[in-house]
Amino acid sequence: MTARTPRLSRLRRLTPGRGEDGVGRSGRRRGATPKVVALGGGQGLSASLAALRRITGDLTAVVTVADDGGSSGRLREELGVLPPGDLRKALAALCGDDDWGQTWARVIQHRFQSEGDLHGHAVGNLLIVALWEQLGDPVQALDLVGRLLGAQGRVLPMSAVPLELQALVRGHDPARPEDVDTVRGQATVALTPGEVLSVQVVPGDPPAVPEAVAAVLDADWVVLGPGSWFSSVIPHLLVPELLDALVETKARRVLSLNLAPQPGETEGFSPQRHLEVLARHAPKLALDVVLADEAAVPDRESLADAAKRFGAAVELAPVARQDGSPKHDPELLAAAYDRIFRMHGRIGPWR
Repeated sequence: MTARTPRLSRLRRLTPGRGEDGVGRSGRRRGATPKVVALGGGQGLSASLAALRRITGDLTAVVTVADDGGSSGRLREELGVLPPGDLRKALAALCGDDDWGQTWARVIQHRFQSEGDLHGHAVGNLLIVALWEQLGDPVQALDLVGRLLGAQGRVLPMSAVPLELQALVRGHDPARPEDVDTVRGQATVALTPGEVLSVQVVPGDPPAVPEAVAAVLDADWVVLGPGSWFSSVIPHLLVPELLDALVETKARRVLSLNLAPQPGETEGFSPQRHLEVLARHAPKLALDVVLADEAAVPDRESLADAAKRFGAAVELAPVARQDGSPKHDPELLAAAYDRIFRMHGRIGPWR
C-alpha cells in the first residue's frame, strides 16, 4: 500500500459508480458490456482503440502527454498547452465507420500544406487547443470534441501538465559506445541510436488527471500498449497516482505487445525484453494476459517465463495486417481482445 492510497480512496468515492441494482453511470446494466480503459499514445494506441470500439460501448483512452515534436511540439512551446497530437489521434480512432465518423476523422487528421506558419499543423490540434483556451478545462474540451465527432468512447490526458521525457542511453554517441548519456524529448528518444536503459519524466511527480485515475479504478479491463515502448507505453507508469491505480485496480490487465522492434528505442528487442524493461520501471505491476502476434514470437517459452513474473498468461493470435506491414489489423485485434475478455476471468456476463 503506497502513501497515495488515501488519495485513491477519495477518487473511488468520486467515481461515477454502479448502484446496487447494477446500473452504471451510462444507464446500462452492469455486465452489458465490459468497461475498458486503454493506455498508450500515437499509432499504437490508435490501433488498440480502433479494435476495442468494435467490441465495447464503454471505452476510455488515457493518452500520454510528453510529445514535443511536429505540430504538437510547436503548439506546446508557443502556448504552453498539453501536446494535442496523440489526443487527436485517439479521437480519430474512436470515430465511427459511418460517413459522419469517417469524414470527421479525415478532417481532424488533415494537415495544412503551405509556405507559412500553418504548414504541418493538424486541424484537430488547432481545434482542441482552441477549445482548451475557450473552456479552460482540458477534459471538458476533449469531451466536447468527442461529441462533435461522434466518438465511440472518451479520451483523457494521463497528466494535467505537459511532460518532458528523458532517457538514459548507452552508446548514443557511436564514438563512445559504452558511455551513458541523457537524451531529452520524446521525439529524440523515439529515434535515438544506442540502447535505451531507462526513462523518466520531468516533472518527476506529475499530477494525474483525476478522471483518468477514476476510470482505471472503475474498469473491468485495462489494456496497456501496443506503442512506442519507452515514449508511449512506459510513461504511464511514471505518473505516480496513475501507477498506483494500475496496481490497485480490481480490473484485469492486458499488455499488448508490438509486432516488431522499433528503429531507435527498441532496436533488437525480443518480445520478452519488452516485458523485462517494463518490470524495471514498475516492479509492483501485475498483469493477467500478455497478447502477442503468433508470428512475432520466435521463442514462446522465454516469453511465457517473462510473463509469469507478472503473473500473466500469454495469448498468441494473428493480429497483424496481411500486407506484411508491422501494423495491427483492427478486426483481428478486436477478435483477440474479445476472446481474452470472454475467456480470462470475465467480470460480468456482458454477452
